[in-house]
Amino acid sequence: MQRLSRHLVLWLCLLAVAATAVHAEQSVAPGINRHYESPDFTQWRDTFEQPGREVYARRLEILAASAVQPGMAVADIGAGSGLFTLLFAREVGERGRVYAVDIAPEFVAGIQVRAQAEGFSNVVPVVSEQRSTFLAPNSIDLAFVCDTYHHFEYPQAMLASIHQALRPGGRLIIIDFRREAGFSSSWVMTHVRAGETQVIDEVSVAGFTLSDRPAFLRTNYFLTFTKH
Repeated sequence: MQRLSRHLVLWLCLLAVAATAVHAEQSVAPGINRHYESPDFTQWRDTFEQPGREVYARRLEILAASAVQPGMAVADIGAGSGLFTLLFAREVGERGRVYAVDIAPEFVAGIQVRAQAEGFSNVVPVVSEQRSTFLAPNSIDLAFVCDTYHHFEYPQAMLASIHQALRPGGRLIIIDFRREAGFSSSWVMTHVRAGETQVIDEVSVAGFTLSDRPAFLRTNYFLTFTKH
């Protein structure tokens, strides 16, 4: 009993240290989300959903690789115009749920309008903040983060929030721009703070294990992690 108590105290101490570190975290990309303050939904929908954008052009391949099944609970974090939110809503069916999570209320409201127009009653709007998804603990099977990780000003806090929201064995998918000198555009090199290797390191430290690495994208990478 005494040994168990000591282990419990140690575990609680570690949790307290982790919580303090997350709370004290400084922004790693100050101002990167200023364009999403009072955004024009229609304008950004046209930007996000244009044929020249790889994740839009290959959205059906991304959907297939995400392995979303009927009845699942999926969080589209950084949902933007709702491109993947609506694709997931069709896959999970009436018994499933898709949480459209974004820091911009205008995006979340726009997605609600689109979901209603297309007859989806399984889309749940969530206005998040920079440090939290505002998702309930153990509420989702999959967290999907597409071209959004580099917009996390507080990645440790967001990853902790995602980890808490995922059910045991749940998955985190991160798709983001390749940041490689001599390959990536100057915009990516200046706009995106971390390359694939650094992202893997950051996510692994946050309690996830890299479980898959599909290689069908060219200007983006696709990483699947499992909560442990």
